[in-house]
Amino acid sequence: MFDTKVAIVLRNDLENWQSLNVTAFLMSGIVAQFPEIIGEPYKDRDNNIYNPLSRQPVIVLSADAATMAKIHRRALERGVTTSLYVEEMFSTGHDEANRDAFGQFSPEDAKAVGIALRAEKRVTDKIIKGAKMHP
Repeated sequence: MFDTKVAIVLRNDLENWQSLNVTAFLMSGIVAQFPEIIGEPYKDRDNNIYNPLSRQPVIVLSADAATMAKIHRRALERGVTTSLYVEEMFSTGHDEANRDAFGQFSPEDAKAVGIALRAEKRVTDKIIKGAKMHP
């Protein structure tokens, strides 16, 4: 049904709250890059209106730090724009501080705790190789 795949990969040593927080932030980046994946608003039987959701399924995976670094590198090598969350962003409190923390690292030394991407299925599968379904 879809020729693309949305994947979120989380580092496998995160606390539950961190995994949920990172997933939310990463998916917001995907939606910002690809607003066309958002469907129509939902309406219940009583005509209450709810926010639209993604039309496309999202797979959530986990990986160790070394695999996260490989996934990050593969995405860059293939020119796929990603959402990336680095460990140091947990200690910040707002977007500007997040950008400052993020900007202190290069792909070689970034401690990625989460990465999300949307690309052609075959490309996505090659990039996320080594990650496993999130428990």
